[in-house]
Amino acid sequence: MVNSVLHKAETRGDANHGWLHSRHTFSFADYYDPERVNFGMLRVLNDDSVEAGMGFGTHPHNNMEIISIPIEGDLEHKDNMGNVSVIRKGDIQVMSAGTGITHSEYNKNKDKAVKFLQIWVIPNIRNVKPRYDQITLNMADRHNKLQQILSPNPDDPGVWIYQNAWFHLGHFDKGFSIDYTIKAAGNGVYAFILSGELTINGQELKTRDGFGVWNTDKISLKADSESEFLLMEVPMK
Repeated sequence: MVNSVLHKAETRGDANHGWLHSRHTFSFADYYDPERVNFGMLRVLNDDSVEAGMGFGTHPHNNMEIISIPIEGDLEHKDNMGNVSVIRKGDIQVMSAGTGITHSEYNKNKDKAVKFLQIWVIPNIRNVKPRYDQITLNMADRHNKLQQILSPNPDDPGVWIYQNAWFHLGHFDKGFSIDYTIKAAGNGVYAFILSGELTINGQELKTRDGFGVWNTDKISLKADSESEFLLMEVPMK
């Protein structure tokens, strides 16, 4: 039997710190909902907006796969491994925190907010040597296609993480439809709508809605308007 869970945009946790406005799909920081701790190995999905010139000071992470996907603006990153970089729309950043890292993230712009998704995936190997990677994607490769941006395999397109997970971005024209086939038995797919309206397995979704599906081999997607979205396939156990 196919299982699903719907998280409407307005039901997410809402943390507004002035310099940072974050919407939490899953329990994070002061937002806790026992029904929304995770989706399988997908632990955090934060929809962050950081005001001009502001940011997160140096802070630690360990034993987590951390993925950042910029949506608007430029985000500057520094870490204790010596990496200093700026990520922009079209880029994807990954950190395997492993035995421990410290890093900071700041809005590079002095005149506009930076908006990005911060995603945490629980790794399948603990205490690995920390690592950092960043790539620039060709955004044309997601027009009426599913562009793979993350996998478990360093030789595949996109970045890789220590988990049997695959992420895809799509930018569909109204009316376009496609099926997505689950890549690994026991995995589920969590969809997050960046903009527009999309129907997945008959469930109508709007901007910033989240929808998880598991116990199935494939899901159907149909764009009800021009739409952009992120698919995150992760192990459920």
